Amino acid sequence: MSALVEKAIHERNTTTNTPLDVTAQKLLVAQRSVDTLVQEGVLHAHMSIGLGTGSTAMPAVKRIADHLARGTLSDIAAVPTSFQTALICERYNIPLFSLSSKRVGGKLDVTIDGADEIDTQNFVIKGGGAALLQEKIAAYNSAHFVIIVDETKVVETLGTRAALPIEVVPEARMSVMRTLQDWGLSVHIREAVRKKGPVVTDHGNFILDARWQSLPTRTPQDMERALNALPGVIENGLFTERTVRVFVAHADGSVEERSASF
Repeated sequence: MSALVEKAIHERNTTTNTPLDVTAQKLLVAQRSVDTLVQEGVLHAHMSIGLGTGSTAMPAVKRIADHLARGTLSDIAAVPTSFQTALICERYNIPLFSLSSKRVGGKLDVTIDGADEIDTQNFVIKGGGAALLQEKIAAYNSAHFVIIVDETKVVETLGTRAALPIEVVPEARMSVMRTLQDWGLSVHIREAVRKKGPVVTDHGNFILDARWQSLPTRTPQDMERALNALPGVIENGLFTERTVRVFVAHADGSVEERSASF
């Protein structure tokens, strides 16, 4: 989204008093967050940048491409968290690297991603796009972790709207489901939309979607650790172990920051 598009969104909102819809909020927060990070020098030349997956992360990737075209960013190493993100990067000629490449060396300077939910403590549920394993590897190996969301993703308690995705090896699906049900969660295998059978992740695993049937008794941090201790669980969609900088777009056209600057 260009500055002209952001201006048009702002003018539509202020002159007609029409709230921004979710799509417009995603575009707004993607541009505003990337522009802010570039202006502050958090995003700069020669960096290794983790790029997230999903409908809010994609316009942020496009905005990074805009800065590369202008010369306000240069010589970055982009590490995508999914095939979807890699394809978008290829479309915009963003240089792609593996996290394990010699240049990146297993450590990112910053990762920018969306979220399915974020609570008042800035704990996050991610993985609605089934890329939670790569997303967490990137986020937890980044010096800085930035989350960008529209206001519908903000909740008091995680699990209010979004299911908690859990990536499991196929052979463990029933044993993990039984344990989660014993913990008081409802759980099902995520089914594919355009083919028969379950969703298969980029790593060949299944996704279980779990929901609390009542208020959770474990803290998000405890739940993240407990889930990953189950045999057969590869990763889960709770992100609680990193300090997060958050940008939230609102229907009134404002963008809120929910944590201190770096």
